[in-house]
Amino acid sequence: MRARTRPAARAETRLDGIIAAAFGRHYEVDTPAGRLQCYPRGKKSSFACGDVVEVLPGGDGQGAIAALKPRRNLLWRSDAFREKLIAANLSHIVIVVATEPGFSDLLVSRCIAAAESQEITPLIVLNKADLADRLAAARAQLAPFRALGYEVLEVSALDGAARLRARLSGLHAILVGQSGMGKSTLTNALVPEAQAATREISAALDSGKHTTTFARLYPLPSADDAALPGWLIDSPGLQVFGLAHLAHDELAEAFVELRPHLGHCRFRDCRHEAEPGCALLAAVASGAIHPRRWEHFRTIRSEIDQARRLNPGW
Repeated sequence: MRARTRPAARAETRLDGIIAAAFGRHYEVDTPAGRLQCYPRGKKSSFACGDVVEVLPGGDGQGAIAALKPRRNLLWRSDAFREKLIAANLSHIVIVVATEPGFSDLLVSRCIAAAESQEITPLIVLNKADLADRLAAARAQLAPFRALGYEVLEVSALDGAARLRARLSGLHAILVGQSGMGKSTLTNALVPEAQAATREISAALDSGKHTTTFARLYPLPSADDAALPGWLIDSPGLQVFGLAHLAHDELAEAFVELRPHLGHCRFRDCRHEAEPGCALLAAVASGAIHPRRWEHFRTIRSEIDQARRLNPGW
């Protein structure tokens, strides 16, 4: 009797997709077959909005994430004990501030440092520029960033944000910023079908209420039919942006105005605090480094040191 031949195993059908939203271990993935509700195939669940993944379709709109494609970059934040993946494969980070409520220029510096460390281009958007009585103060607060060559785009979400729409055409961008800066309203103006929730600002606290609770990716209509397709991620409002994962030299490199002076101190192990012959302190004294930005650098570096003391595992 001839032995029965076992049929060859059927190859798994895999689809490439992009993560459009993340909820813990549950991900929405956009694929050529449509949007699938997916879970990681194994225990590992380190995926972010914008990640390109391989998915195994399972029927009924479900699927399993089988593999992560190589990333161009990863935007994330961290403190002594926790890390939070924000988005991957970005071309630009759009840092949204507004004429009101008041915004933190330190948070702007944090976002820029995170972006510079991952070779993501920062773009600062000054929203609510139609509030003329507060515009001059906001411009003054952003002046140190303009002086470094960072682009600042003034818009009003309520007039359709046409200038920002044209600027983002074909890009892979994320909107970040404090609550109340108008990110969700901008998203609605840029991608009307998003219908992101918006709320009134809490004037009593001079701080906006959170209107987005998780990051979500939206295809971005192109201003030019010939342009490559882009996308936009709306993210929850930030109050903190820790950079505990950056080493001291990585943080210094992420402050672009420090780069020409690095390696020129008298002492090789200079901490740029009070040492004689410190090239960075000399640059601050001469005005080559803005004192406010120098204060931001020292604040973030101190936080990194504190995180390393609390958790030497970093």
